Amino acid sequence: MAIRPIIASLSRHRIAAALIVFEIALAFAIVSNAVFLIRERLQRMDIVSGVAEHELVEVQMAYIDHQPDADARARTDLAALRQIPGVRAAALIDQLPFGRSSSNGGIALHPDQQQPTVNASEYFGKNILSTLGVRLIAGRKFMPDEYIDFGAAIAALHSGNAKLLPHTVIITRGLAKRLWPGQQALGRSIYMGTAIRLQVVGIIDRLVRPNPFHDGTDYSIVLPVRVNLQDGALFVIRCASQDRERVLKAAVATLKRIDPNRVLLKHRTFDQLRREHFQNDRAMAGILVGVIAALLLTTAFGIAGLASFWVQQRTRQIGVRRALGARRIDILRYFQTENFLLATAGIALGCAAAIGINVWLMTHYAVPRLPIIYLPIGAVGLWVLGQLAVLGPALRAARVPPTTAMRSA
Repeated sequence: MAIRPIIASLSRHRIAAALIVFEIALAFAIVSNAVFLIRERLQRMDIVSGVAEHELVEVQMAYIDHQPDADARARTDLAALRQIPGVRAAALIDQLPFGRSSSNGGIALHPDQQQPTVNASEYFGKNILSTLGVRLIAGRKFMPDEYIDFGAAIAALHSGNAKLLPHTVIITRGLAKRLWPGQQALGRSIYMGTAIRLQVVGIIDRLVRPNPFHDGTDYSIVLPVRVNLQDGALFVIRCASQDRERVLKAAVATLKRIDPNRVLLKHRTFDQLRREHFQNDRAMAGILVGVIAALLLTTAFGIAGLASFWVQQRTRQIGVRRALGARRIDILRYFQTENFLLATAGIALGCAAAIGINVWLMTHYAVPRLPIIYLPIGAVGLWVLGQLAVLGPALRAARVPPTTAMRSA
């Protein structure tokens, strides 16, 4: 089909054609970036934590006042929790993946290093690897005599007595690769602050940070430090997935029975914790889906409306062409080609706008660069949308009989 007559016809309707081109360009630019942002949010929500998510529940309580025997009370609480039917393991831990609280520290490779090599999240607690279900891939777990109390560690840190501080550490595979790429990490030493030298005795597969999108997804370390509720820790209990609700209720009842005077701060499954952590991401993805749907519907209705208007205006022209021997398929192709040209012009303009929007998002909101693959995919999508939107008016035009068209002149 000849393109020049179609372009000549469009040039007589410059404003309407320009509006459709601008509408397609705007839809292309926004939809391309919105789809990319949705994909980024979905990838965030699918991140692997490294723990046995469907087997964990958490309970956090707080004492009303200071308890001098907090360590003994913690041991009593844990012993009682382990007696609950269905409980496989229980521990006190300072933080959890996707939790609100986060303990972090700088890690150096040399004692006289001015700036840390990397920032890592610090997990404290006794026997937390087995409780969380974290997989040890090299080395060993902590020995019983390597654990120290959190309060003692703080006191030793303030006094500068390095002998009373932890001397061993377990790190994630990701952190090991970051610190010693291509080298063996077991037996190496890391330094925290100016007084703590830690020897790597074990490597775990994965344990993400409470905020997994800050300074490395799984740059985490586990220290042999016991904590109690006085230190703001929380109980983590592991059980079969089908027993979680029952175990959670029993755990709360058990802890309240042991000490009715403490306050229940939170109790939930790890799945609930994860959902709460990513609720903003889900909300944003939902909003973007709505924006995409609204833009595509508006664009489709705009294309269909303009095509219907042009069919009414061109009734005589269509009749003349039919009288001269044009087939229905020729009329259909005419409107489809016309729409394809408008869509192509809009997509070309939209590509530049999409890149510009992405650069602005990168500058102001640290959004990653838009992959180039989104542009051809978006172009194909809008071409298909345009052809579907114009199909109805084009079919109506193709069904106009030549004699009816001529009488309308």
